[in-house]
Parts: sequence; structure tokens; C-alpha cells
Amino acid sequence: MAKEIDNRSRKPAPRQGPGVFTAFGLAAEAEPLSAGLYVVATPIGNLRDVTFRALSVLAAAEAVLAEDTRVTKRLLAHYGITTPLVTYNEHSNEAVRERMIHRLRQGQALALVSDAGTPLVSDPGYKLVQAAIGEGLPVTPIPGPSAVLTALVVSGLPTDRFFFEGFLPPKSGARRARLQEIAVIPGTLILYEAPHRLPEMLADAAEVLGGRPAVMARELTKLFETVRRGTLAELAAQFAQEGPPKGEIVVLIGEAGAEAAGPEADAALDEKLRAALQRHSIKDAAALVSAEAGLPKREVYARALALAKDKP
Repeated sequence: MAKEIDNRSRKPAPRQGPGVFTAFGLAAEAEPLSAGLYVVATPIGNLRDVTFRALSVLAAAEAVLAEDTRVTKRLLAHYGITTPLVTYNEHSNEAVRERMIHRLRQGQALALVSDAGTPLVSDPGYKLVQAAIGEGLPVTPIPGPSAVLTALVVSGLPTDRFFFEGFLPPKSGARRARLQEIAVIPGTLILYEAPHRLPEMLADAAEVLGGRPAVMARELTKLFETVRRGTLAELAAQFAQEGPPKGEIVVLIGEAGAEAAGPEADAALDEKLRAALQRHSIKDAAALVSAEAGLPKREVYARALALAKDKP
């Protein structure tokens, strides 16, 4: 597991002049930036996960637009960056956006960050990016950490197709209704959830989505990084007993039909496909059985194709 840097036991990097940052104890001069808005991904926990390009942009920009300046100030201080901070968050109104656009029109380079991870992913910033694009101003992505992708690659669930929902509604009725809507989406479902709502959310998901495999990932890249795997019902029971966990949480849910794995399920699927293939084309038989069994069409089609080839 990744270890979190304990910033309290480390001296901050020495303060540098504009356009300079410090990494590995060495001062580096940032490359000059052309005018425009830079959307910069920052660490989701471990400060070592920041890229050199991100540090260079943060050091060279005229200002860093931060969701919470107190959070971003710690990151900048750790790397000896003295760029001025400006608050830009979900409460920022049209007048604030217009001031930022005005600065961009004047030829300034501004860096946009969220508290952690890639901006705009369940974080503010969309309206500012949209406004900049509408004005014909350059918008440049500076890629890096993302809790969504970090959780996905460690989950053990299929990664070929996934759907990021973000936060579900906080109230159970609305939450269940939304779960019903996204239940038919093919691929792994990825959710964010507040710790105090996790037990109830998992219980609702287990009731609506059935025995699908699921993963709960918390505090990714930090000291107490935890990944739990099981069915939705199993995870719901665990957290109902233990109570809400602490930290940032990502929940991933497998695709419909993923719970029906094993020799018996395979044999039942083959039997249904053989019967359907006697009356329909491979494509139609796969579509019918897929809809009936709640299984991914591509998997059922591949099995139908194999059975058709094996026919005497």
C-alpha cells in the first residue's frame, strides 16, 4: 500500500522567488507559460504523486485558482511555490468568473486546481472552463491523479467500460430511484460517497441492484488506504455492523450479471442459448438471452458464437 507523507515531520521547502519550485531538495526554474487557463491535477493524498509539469505550471502561473486556499497552500508550501492563491469554488458567482476571464484576456496564465485530484470531476470549475472556451481562450489540461481511475485499477472489476456517477442523492428514496436508472448501464459503476452515508447507501444498492460484486476504496494513496471487496450485501452488512468509516470513499459496483459466475451459471446460459439458436440468428439469440438473463450483450454473443461453431 502507498504511504502518506507526514508533512508535520518534514520541514517545508525553502521559499523561492516567482517561477521556482523545489523537489527532492533541489530548486528548479519553471518554464514560462503562454496565456490561458491550465486545469491542473493535484495529489489525492500522497504529495509525491504530483507531476513535475504540474509543479512547473503552478510555479509559473500568475495565480492559482483553488477550491480551498488553505488546502492548496499546504501543497504549494511543500514545494516552495509562492504563486498567489485566489478562491474559486462552487460558490463563486458570475462576477468572479468574469474577473478570471478578464485576466485571461489580458494575457495572464491561470492555474485551476481542486482540493485533490483532477478538477471538474465532482468538483467546481466546469463553468469557468466553459466560459474560457466560449471566449476562444486557450484551456490546457495538466493530467495527473484521479480518485476515479485509482480506485478502478485496484478494484479487480472490469475496466473496459465504466460509468462515473459521482455522488448519489442523500435521501434514500431519491437514491434508490437513481440506482434504478443507472442499473441498466453496461460496465462498472463508480460512485463517490460521504462516510456517514456509506452504510445506508450500500444497503439501498444491495436491495436495488442485487448480488453484484462491489468494492469500497477509502483514503487512496494515504497511510490508511483500505480496499474491501465482496458483494453489495456483504459490504452493506459489514458497515452496518462497524458503522461509517473515515476518509474519502469511492464505491465501485460490477455490471449486471457479474454475480452469476460459475459452472452452473455457465451451463444454464448455454442451455438457454442452444434453445434460442434453434429459432433465431446468432445475433438475435444473443440479444434475447442477454435481455432475459441480465448479462452483458458482448459476453452472451461471444458464447452464442462459440456454441454455433460447435454445432454438428
